[in-house]
Amino acid sequence: MVNPAATTTSARTRDVLIHALASEMKLEAVTTEYRGHARDLGRRAAESDDIELVVALGGDGTVNEVVNGLLHAGPDLEGLPRLAVVPGGSTNVFARALGLPNDAVEATGAILDALRDGGERTVGLGLASGTPGTDDEAVPSRWFTFCAGFGFVGGVVGRVEQARERGKRSTHALYLRQVVRQFLGDPHRGRGTLTLERPGEDPVDGLVLSMVCNTAPWTYLGNRGVYGVPGASFDTALDVLGLTKLSVPAATRYAAQLLSSTPEKGLHGKHAVTLHDLTDFTLHSKVPLPLQMDGDHLGLRTSVTFTGVRRALRVIV
Repeated sequence: MVNPAATTTSARTRDVLIHALASEMKLEAVTTEYRGHARDLGRRAAESDDIELVVALGGDGTVNEVVNGLLHAGPDLEGLPRLAVVPGGSTNVFARALGLPNDAVEATGAILDALRDGGERTVGLGLASGTPGTDDEAVPSRWFTFCAGFGFVGGVVGRVEQARERGKRSTHALYLRQVVRQFLGDPHRGRGTLTLERPGEDPVDGLVLSMVCNTAPWTYLGNRGVYGVPGASFDTALDVLGLTKLSVPAATRYAAQLLSSTPEKGLHGKHAVTLHDLTDFTLHSKVPLPLQMDGDHLGLRTSVTFTGVRRALRVIV
């Protein structure tokens, strides 16, 4: 399935990639026509007895929709089609975290080589659900591939989406501007409203920022990987990064740490909370806060329950 609005591929390039893939397999190319269409197509593929592979050409939002369609009834490693991703968005975190080239043509070549050589990997994913006994109980569950953010990060993504609706291009500069605007306009950064609860452990109170990671890097600035929680992996459950202070000096310090982060060193300090390999936990907020998953703004929530699901999906690498 092809997202015609993919920001880094032209119509001609997409035609070339489709022809390259069709030369190696029986392929039906479908262009998405509306938000959620890729999810509907993924669900149709999951319910079909004849489809063995789904190829998603687009950015992280397209991939997220496809994954949610494929897994609408839950993981089934033997029964579900495999997934291949051709990066066509502005960042392509999931594809790059799998080790694929960020160039769509090179990535297509790598996928074709992997298909010939039988190269595939089973990855874990995150699942966010409404918390029983709260106002958000009835919110539908949603899978995410690499990252979710509740609070500050969700607000940044919401601002980016609003800017794109006004015709702005999705660039790294746009994201950085919205980070600054969210910081200056966030009424809750002085006093944390978030609490993290997990079975058998004391709650973590007073978080002003929460980021849930399923892999590292968390995102990319150009070719530079940004590692919020370096230990996050597709082979484990979920990792969490939280901050209990976001004053101007603290924000400056943590921004510098992010920009200089490496696979061995992420955010650290007395106000940074990092938790590794969590299977089940819930984030509660005293006030409604924005939620994002895989760069898609999902509105305001007061409580979200997260589950790390190991070995959820087979992907071509």
